Amino acid sequence: MPLDTRPARVTALNTRFRHHGAMAVITAALQDAELGRLALVSSFGAESVVLLHLVAVVNRATPVLFIDTEMLFTETLVYQQELAERLALRNLTILRADENALRAEDPKGTLHRSSPDACCALRKTEPLQRALAPYDGWITGRKRFQSGRRAQLQFFEHDQVTGKIKVNPLAHWSPADIQAYIDENRLPRHPLSAKGYPSIGCAPCTSPVRAGEDPRAGRWRGQTKDECGIHFVNGKPVRIPQDT
Repeated sequence: MPLDTRPARVTALNTRFRHHGAMAVITAALQDAELGRLALVSSFGAESVVLLHLVAVVNRATPVLFIDTEMLFTETLVYQQELAERLALRNLTILRADENALRAEDPKGTLHRSSPDACCALRKTEPLQRALAPYDGWITGRKRFQSGRRAQLQFFEHDQVTGKIKVNPLAHWSPADIQAYIDENRLPRHPLSAKGYPSIGCAPCTSPVRAGEDPRAGRWRGQTKDECGIHFVNGKPVRIPQDT
């Protein structure tokens, strides 16, 4: 799809699917030739199993991109392997930071302490951008309830930074919807969910959430940062929202 027609296409899709559910959005997105090639980006976190299951029902061969920052919880790595096998995901790619870049920018693995933004850019944003280069867009697990900046999230977005289309099938789901779907389909939960981790990222930057706190309060606790990555446009940093 030509870049200049994507915003209009996104508007039309949101109008068409405003009263539809996640399955209809996923099915349309994966079958719409005008949207081009799409990949699912998944963190295999606390709620990821829902979107992974929905996509697997539609097409198990859908490309799935998983970013291994090499700082994830062991539980996440084990869960990723178990889910991939359970859902019979046929096209899973594990992404990691460039080894030369790691040696140059984070040789001791401590960059997250001095500059979490730079660490996320190195270990998450840059590997994902490289992997998404051949695709026209990607499917995310973002939801309106997750934070204030996502409150107006639509099913379809035109990403002004990358020029690609983002599909958010779960945009209107509530925490209760997530839990009900997991229960009804007897899906395995992330082992850290029961230990107070409703949002799970890298081990050094994720802490348990106390009763009454925002679900993402455990991400980068004590910092102003609440999204995972940054992208540089004309030499200036631009936030990239967490897409998983």
